Amino acid sequence: MQFEADAFISYAHLDNLELVEGRKGWVANLQRALAVRVAQMLGKESRIWWDRKLCGNDDFDDTLIARLQRVALLVSVVSPRYVRSEWGRKEILAFCQAATEQGGIEIQDKCRLFKVLKTQVPLDQHPPELQSVLGYEFFKVDPETGKPRELNEIFGPEAERDFWIKLDDLAHDMCGLLEMLERRARGTEAGPAPPESLGSVYLAVTTADAKDERAAIKRELEQHGYRVLPDRPLPSAQQEVEAAVRADLAECRMSIHLVGKTYGVIPEGGTRSLCEIQNELAIVRGESGGFSRLVWIEPGLDLEVDDDRQHQALERIRNDPRILRGADVLETPFEDLRTLALARLRQDDSRADGPAEPNAAPSGPAHVYLIHDQRDTQAIAPWADFLFTDFEVIGPAFDGDEADARAYHEENLRIADGVVIFYGAGSESWLRRKVREVQKSAGYGRTKPEPEIGICLIAPRTPEKERFRTHKGILLPQWDGLAPDPWQPFVARLKGGSH
Repeated sequence: MQFEADAFISYAHLDNLELVEGRKGWVANLQRALAVRVAQMLGKESRIWWDRKLCGNDDFDDTLIARLQRVALLVSVVSPRYVRSEWGRKEILAFCQAATEQGGIEIQDKCRLFKVLKTQVPLDQHPPELQSVLGYEFFKVDPETGKPRELNEIFGPEAERDFWIKLDDLAHDMCGLLEMLERRARGTEAGPAPPESLGSVYLAVTTADAKDERAAIKRELEQHGYRVLPDRPLPSAQQEVEAAVRADLAECRMSIHLVGKTYGVIPEGGTRSLCEIQNELAIVRGESGGFSRLVWIEPGLDLEVDDDRQHQALERIRNDPRILRGADVLETPFEDLRTLALARLRQDDSRADGPAEPNAAPSGPAHVYLIHDQRDTQAIAPWADFLFTDFEVIGPAFDGDEADARAYHEENLRIADGVVIFYGAGSESWLRRKVREVQKSAGYGRTKPEPEIGICLIAPRTPEKERFRTHKGILLPQWDGLAPDPWQPFVARLKGGSH
């Protein structure tokens, strides 16, 4: 069917009243900006209708019903007044009825209903047709007061910027669906084929303080051709949540989890937060193979956490022994997560294009990778010289950006026959994270057996270091400088040819 308009904006008259005399109302600004941005993206004039004379006592007549039958998309501006509006409810019902007669409300799993959340409204108060539709939040919750504040230029440049970012997301998704509808209307006529999805990524629902980061990585994934799930609001009950998450994870090749400073919502009938549930189910999904998982924790987040439950959740994530194959916990700047996620996906794509090649076996002596805190760079020189006598020694990279350093780190873990972690200036939690990274080196594409691990205890000597014990590597006490004798078991294993 050919439509006369790209979209119709359904709203409550109260939401377009001018907050400042002489300025346009919020809905009027939305309509104008959306029309311009959609036109720019489509490369042609856009037609986005709205009823400027809308009034609460007007009759819902046949003329408006006829107009709703000729629009491709419906954009509902949800607010406390809108969810009480009989007029808005009738518009939704009229559009849905017309869409059903035209082939369905969904096109390739994309819904022709769009939900703009002008103000925070509980999901169970939304019109039933909109409750399963993901909304575009044009408001932000003040972290200090907990009060929602709509994205409006009168609240300053940051609110105005966020308005345009959110509007760009809305326009982008609307254009994608409009192009699908246009292709369907053409039928067999010539036209560009829809881009093939590169697969699905599960981007875990997070807490309010991490929503901006989630929106940013969602935008980037979709721009690169990946489908992002979940694409509908998660249910509120525990069992239904788990079923929905499992179903989405089964379609995905990767999950990404952004950990915020608050514990988050606990589903009805449950005892754990939604964030923990998604992470746990992603771990289970990873056990079946063909799946990787990235968890991002903002550096220094612990200092912002006030809830003991979230402190405990963070420790469970960091110390979970199941974080091995195909998983990574990042406590680095957000840009590293974006870079690493796309790099992993591209790596998987390249493997899918042809048979994977085994790690190249280094010629000559075995490779030993030395891991240490940057503050220990000068201190570990004697041990690097000692090991170089028999082995090829590799050191970490501290120059350049974080993404390059991490890529180099993963490459070293792929090829190293042995790894020595120096426990000097770093903390015990830093040490244990490094041990886990070595153990999960298979997740970085390693095909050789797990490397031999040595843990070298160097100054400063502390009670914590003296009490340190582990079954995951050979302990090498070196409190007073280089002492070759304790190294003999480690050196013998590497020379023994087991790697």
